[in-house]
Amino acid sequence: MAKKSARDRLSNEVSAGSMADIAFLLLIFFLVTTTIDVDKGILIKLPPWSEEEPDIQKLKDRNVFAVLVNAQNQLLVRNEEAQIKELRERVKEFIVNPQRREDLSEKPTKAIIMLKNDRGTAYETYLKVYNELRAAYNELWDEEAEKLYPGDFEKAERKFEDMPFAYRKAIRDKIPLVISEAEPTAFGEEGAQ
Repeated sequence: MAKKSARDRLSNEVSAGSMADIAFLLLIFFLVTTTIDVDKGILIKLPPWSEEEPDIQKLKDRNVFAVLVNAQNQLLVRNEEAQIKELRERVKEFIVNPQRREDLSEKPTKAIIMLKNDRGTAYETYLKVYNELRAAYNELWDEEAEKLYPGDFEKAERKFEDMPFAYRKAIRDKIPLVISEAEPTAFGEEGAQ
């Protein structure tokens, strides 16, 4: 029987130590480079917390656009039944008030949209209503951008969101986003009245 040398024994072995290192590095690489989509919800900037009593001002009823959603997901807009699909146009008309009607807001800077839900309101309905309110403001801002800066940008860049910050600020100063959310009422309370 021939004697085996150390050289022959080394050639028959497979080094598994480096495989574990490579697997670990690949794992780290994929963990770092993978993005996970997360639902962000509604991005709302809340006012800062304060211990002071709020300064209560008496608002003119004509400047408040009240939207109530009851536990049966029905809308009551300024004390009239309404559908979600007509909400956007009504909000736009209320804010701008092109015919200078006495029952709509005095001017866009004084318009307040008040949203109140019942605790039994479906979250899907709440989102639909809130999206329509925001969409009304987005359309008004786009229209104002077209009016104020018609030749400053290419057609594709005249959307409000694509404009420089200073232009967006000027438009928001003319038509500020004011959506006031009242505390929800108890389950079924809104529909009982």
